[in-house]
Amino acid sequence: MINDQRYAILSLELHLFFSRIMKEHSLFLEAGFTPKDSEFAKRAEHYKNEFEKLLSYTVSASNGIIRPIILNSGEIITDFTLGTEAKTQALTGIGINQSITEMESKLRSGQNPQVSSNLVNYVNQLNTNAKMLLNGLIKFKKRILDGVLSCNLFTVNYPLLIEHITREAELYYSLIDDLQNRVDIDSKDARETELFWDKIMMEHSLFIRGLLDPSEDDLIETADEFADTFKDLLEEAQNMTSMTINSVTNQTLNQTVQLKNFKQAGTEGIASCKIRSIILPLLGDHVLREANHYIRLLETYKQM
Repeated sequence: MINDQRYAILSLELHLFFSRIMKEHSLFLEAGFTPKDSEFAKRAEHYKNEFEKLLSYTVSASNGIIRPIILNSGEIITDFTLGTEAKTQALTGIGINQSITEMESKLRSGQNPQVSSNLVNYVNQLNTNAKMLLNGLIKFKKRILDGVLSCNLFTVNYPLLIEHITREAELYYSLIDDLQNRVDIDSKDARETELFWDKIMMEHSLFIRGLLDPSEDDLIETADEFADTFKDLLEEAQNMTSMTINSVTNQTLNQTVQLKNFKQAGTEGIASCKIRSIILPLLGDHVLREANHYIRLLETYKQM
């Protein structure tokens, strides 16, 4: 059982990472619909706006509270986030509240912060609101997937990508549930974590490969290699137990760092129009932040 202080810190850190991820999922969905499905686009816009509000409320309560390890991990924002937001807004015409990113760039971490009962109540409300929003967003994503798989709906987003972003939303929901039950989410089973994020990293590599222009031979080959690597790591992790998983953690960390470097170079290349693709600049930054998040989790497990 975690105390009030740790409950508040872990909750705020979770929302700083995941509410941004959810608002961007909603934006990517919105950008992927055709004029026929403008009602779906409006629904996606609604969730983008609601998760933007949740993120803003989280940022306003996080200064001096969150840990340095989170602030320095590159999972909240990166050096590319603001620029890729501006570029993506210009390309899609979909509004993005960039003042939140500017606020996040000024966040400071805390050491053993004082957590008032007011803050605990505020965090309780954030958690409740997030779960309510996630309930709706998960149903919406599943409805889109059903429409695509029954050939009644067209979107430029792959069916696997819709499944992928649904799994991430479900993980977010389950972690909020854990926190509300005062479970320390930083001490979650390492095998479960690696199984989840190895699959995410493998799929990122597959999506990157599929969204690159066919002329980008070298980048496609590299993305393919990363997909194969994480497929192998996923199979290894499946054959491990919770007691033996640490034998592959070093290798997984090393490969995730390499994938992060590939994603970072890709984000720079897409943002500066040097890579031919149909990848939105913000999507490059989005998958980079997820790699940074996974690296932080793996480094935490190594120290346990």
